Amino acid sequence: MGVRYKGMLLAAGLLLLGACSDRTEMVSTADLADIKIDNSDSTATNSATENSSSNEKEKDLVQHIEEETSKSALSIQALVEKYTPITPQQWGENVTGVKTQLDTADKVIALTLDACGGVYGSGYDKDLIEFLKQHKIPATLFVNSRWIDKNEEAFLSLSQDPLFEIENHGTEHKPLSVSGKSAYSVQGTATVEEAIQEIVENEQKIEKLTGKAPKFFRSGTAHYDEVAVQIAEELGETAVNYNLLGDAGATFSSEQVKAALLAAQPGSIALLHMNQPESGTAEGIMQAVPLLLDQGFRFVKLEDHKLK
Repeated sequence: MGVRYKGMLLAAGLLLLGACSDRTEMVSTADLADIKIDNSDSTATNSATENSSSNEKEKDLVQHIEEETSKSALSIQALVEKYTPITPQQWGENVTGVKTQLDTADKVIALTLDACGGVYGSGYDKDLIEFLKQHKIPATLFVNSRWIDKNEEAFLSLSQDPLFEIENHGTEHKPLSVSGKSAYSVQGTATVEEAIQEIVENEQKIEKLTGKAPKFFRSGTAHYDEVAVQIAEELGETAVNYNLLGDAGATFSSEQVKAALLAAQPGSIALLHMNQPESGTAEGIMQAVPLLLDQGFRFVKLEDHKLK
């Protein structure tokens, strides 16, 4: 994807500053350089204590995931044991296993709308949704757990509309990592257990509210390592990104959104946002959709086609 637009990575980075931002502050660690240790056995003791504490945290998290979701502790623990020893080799938006387009030569385009949640990301672009309804334009909605909490009535209404497909945008909107990698200063999940939690807790919330489990997952900031992507697959969700940057985290003007969408090719997956009503996203979509229809494009949901 990075070769499709100059400066695309910079624009994608605006996901943090725009639609999907929590504006997380960086916290420095304490300076331990002047602490003196006189007990020669303390290093080994501390190491053993830390390992014990880490194991307890791991067990607690596995138990928490089991209690909060339909996943069994046995299956979760099996994934933990399988993937914890593996060191990821890739990091980014286009790692192995992430799908970025529809596997078709037909003139179809999938609009995917993220609802990121958080202090700065829990708005609802009702005008955009009403336009899609009025013109019968289907879309796939990637919805974060925190956005659902702030907009439950709207979420339930959207989930009952056959125009819209509800998919998983994570529990805390974190980059999906097994080693704590970050993107745009957003700390990713730090372990296999945390990656599982980021996926399955929101999956279970969506399933409880709608009666239907999501099939696709998009991480916060759209960043992954390839191990985390495989974990998502084992949990029954396919990681999906995009090959058409539609609004750069809802920071594009309406003209920029329009121009981006008019660059669509057969099978394009467009990344846009439905949680920033003050942005140019809705107006840009409203301007582009009639023109794309005139060009012979059809709009589809992700579930309508195979992905690649």
